[in-house]
Amino acid sequence: MHVGAGSPLGAAHPRQEGPTDLRLVPPALAAWATAAVTPDMPPGWTAALVGVCVAAAGWLLITVRGTARGRAGDRRTGDRRAGSWGGRRHPWSRASVAAVLLCAAGAAASAGLHGADLRRGPIPELAERYAQVTAEVEVTSDPRLTRPRIKGNHAAPTAVLLDAEVRQVEEPGGAQARIRTPVLLIVDAGPGLARGKARSPWLSLLPSTRVRVTARVVPALGGGDRIAAVLRVRGSGPPGVVGQPSAPQRFAGELRSGLREATGGLEPDARALLPGLVVGDTSRLTPELDGAFRATDLTHILAVSGANFTIVLALLIGPAGRAQQIERRGLAPRLGLPLRATALCGGALTIGFVIVCRPDPSVLRAAACGSIALVAVATGRRRTLIPALATAVLVLVLYDPWLARSYGFLLSVLATGALLTLAPRWSAALRARGVSPRAAEALAAAGAAQAVCAPVVAVLSARVSLVAVPCNLLVEFAVAPATVLGFATLVTASWAMPVAKVLARCASWPAGWIADIARAGAALPGSGVDWPGSWTGALSLACVIAVLVLIGRRVLRNPWLCGACGVLLLLVTVQPPPLTRVITGWPPPGWRFAMCDVGQGDATVLAAGDGSAVVVDAGPDPVLVDRCLRALGITRIPLVVLTHFHADHVAGLPGVLRDRSVGAIETTDFEEPLAQAEFVRRQAAVRGIPVTRAAAGERRRTGGLDWQVLWPPPSPPPDSAPSPVPSPSPSPSPVLRPEGPNDASVTLLVRSAGLTMLMLGDLEPPAQQALSRSEAGAALAAVDVLKVAHHGSAHQDPEFIRRVAPRLALISCGADNPYGHPAPSTVLALEAGGAQVLRTDVDGAVAVGGGDDRLLVTRD
Repeated sequence: MHVGAGSPLGAAHPRQEGPTDLRLVPPALAAWATAAVTPDMPPGWTAALVGVCVAAAGWLLITVRGTARGRAGDRRTGDRRAGSWGGRRHPWSRASVAAVLLCAAGAAASAGLHGADLRRGPIPELAERYAQVTAEVEVTSDPRLTRPRIKGNHAAPTAVLLDAEVRQVEEPGGAQARIRTPVLLIVDAGPGLARGKARSPWLSLLPSTRVRVTARVVPALGGGDRIAAVLRVRGSGPPGVVGQPSAPQRFAGELRSGLREATGGLEPDARALLPGLVVGDTSRLTPELDGAFRATDLTHILAVSGANFTIVLALLIGPAGRAQQIERRGLAPRLGLPLRATALCGGALTIGFVIVCRPDPSVLRAAACGSIALVAVATGRRRTLIPALATAVLVLVLYDPWLARSYGFLLSVLATGALLTLAPRWSAALRARGVSPRAAEALAAAGAAQAVCAPVVAVLSARVSLVAVPCNLLVEFAVAPATVLGFATLVTASWAMPVAKVLARCASWPAGWIADIARAGAALPGSGVDWPGSWTGALSLACVIAVLVLIGRRVLRNPWLCGACGVLLLLVTVQPPPLTRVITGWPPPGWRFAMCDVGQGDATVLAAGDGSAVVVDAGPDPVLVDRCLRALGITRIPLVVLTHFHADHVAGLPGVLRDRSVGAIETTDFEEPLAQAEFVRRQAAVRGIPVTRAAAGERRRTGGLDWQVLWPPPSPPPDSAPSPVPSPSPSPSPVLRPEGPNDASVTLLVRSAGLTMLMLGDLEPPAQQALSRSEAGAALAAVDVLKVAHHGSAHQDPEFIRRVAPRLALISCGADNPYGHPAPSTVLALEAGGAQVLRTDVDGAVAVGGGDDRLLVTRD
């Protein structure tokens, strides 16, 4: 096609002929399926499977050869039936079936060998005994930090994770063995790193570095793909390096380090995003921003994917989606490069991409999928793209069978296949209905990728994003400049840092736009819907999407109907408060107190005027508390009260502060756990919000809301030595200081429109008894609403419950929580006192209104 064009640049508009070549698709799928199931099979079964497949393929190939000879004889005799199955042509020839069987055999053999690597050597046996060993390991990945996780009332400690291979191990008895076993290395991050004050020296290790560790060997959770065991290294000391990294890894490390330095002075979002866009370095990404990208299905931007590579490759060859005109786009035709030279330059670019981004499986997958465009350039035929994708899948699965079980690999292949098959057809259909070519191409690409990937994403997240397509469309024009400028920063940082910083500053603008879109999309009340996180749920979602596609074809024919559907989707996702209130009744008019459903944690909102409220505690999840405040229409917060520093009360603070005017943060003076107390101070310092301490006797008022702090008592003078146990004497005596965070909870008595609400934080019986004996205890009789202490746990003082005698008791707890909250004994005690008990795990968010002698309760 290009040869007959009469130009070294090829034809301006080459036309392919014939249908798409799908012959390599069945072998690739067969290899994929076989590699997914065989790593855990016994070696004998694997060998038998390989033997059967090879024997069957050999028999088919022999019959094909005999058929070919018979066909030659038939041509001489005039019989044309030979060479067919059953005397007629069949689309699946024997050679095709033989190819499928041979690919399956190759995948089974490769997967069996990789599976055997995990079972070979002493590591699996040592893991069963939880043995302590000294080992020499070679790092095979970049170090990464575990994401903060909330477990009950505390945050799980941060750790450094590294993929590695054990090269030498010394067993407890002194025996040594040289092996090559893949493991996961988990290293304590240390208190300084957990509080954001230090950087672990383990985070500076480069792949191919050899270190000597003393670790406990434990089994991999859930069997563990790719790894034979986990090596747990206690202590936060520096690693014992015994072997330096290789020259290519040192070169890549210098480039990545230069990129981090060049982006160090940018705004937080751009500083976190640019390394992720360029080389997949997400170490600076905050949990809040990471959650926003997950909620909007934009995580592919943060990973090293084929899209990253294709953007850079597009500078050379032009957009990969326009293969018929590809040689007329990009830098290559402007430089006068012939097509073959362009393909060679693209290959060199691919090698450089793999070196800089590290040749781990995800990068290899990205390079293979992104290189499909090179095939289109070298051949000038779009029909070669599907065979190229199939070849990439086949080669990668044979090279690394564990990819067959990777959700990332599945999503990459599905997205690439959708862009090559569905997107062109959908784009043509949109153009035929009057949509501009550029808009049609962008909309078709985003819609096709989302349609095929959504069922798999639902399995991973148990949620379907309704804003994924709009958000992907809105960030599309910013991804390319941010990535290109980011790569330019990467290249120049090692020799011209001032230039690199200027480029990074330019790249920060589109990167900031991407972060803003992710945050805005995730913050929408209707950004997504919960969906069963199983393969049955994925199948049902695929059926729903198929029905919507069929309906969409008819809807596109009517512009007015298209507009109506667009408006409906906008209303569902934005959920304007006035409209939502009319439809759902939430929030109810005149509400005074609201308890948010934030899972296993606490977050209560006290209305203080139009769009204004005092927020007491922030729950464990920023997304959930932000969503609750948005639904209530809260934009101004005069005061945030954090009763104590347990993670289920403070970890959601970024969600409370997001896009709201906050006057101050008030906390207890018992600053434990220290890591969470410092987390609160950092969040306040970033936004310039003052932090004060609450003490018994404080009274405040804002709008129609006033409250009194009942507990904890003021800190004793430095020279006093308080007893840790409250005095049992009923006579007046100084209230003594609590011992733990729960008993130091800020306790509030709130009044609004004639209603009283007692908020106990997580007070336990000793503090409840001390509060009853204190001077403030006189105000506790017969409150209207009680926020039950400690999520309704069994640790309650029955006499205290009888004394406060609430009409309504609110319990904030998570569904199916492992702590048994609320305790049946607590619920029975409250009901015995005449209280109506509502709990967020059953009733959802609860709003209370009314006044004087009446209570109006509304459930979301």
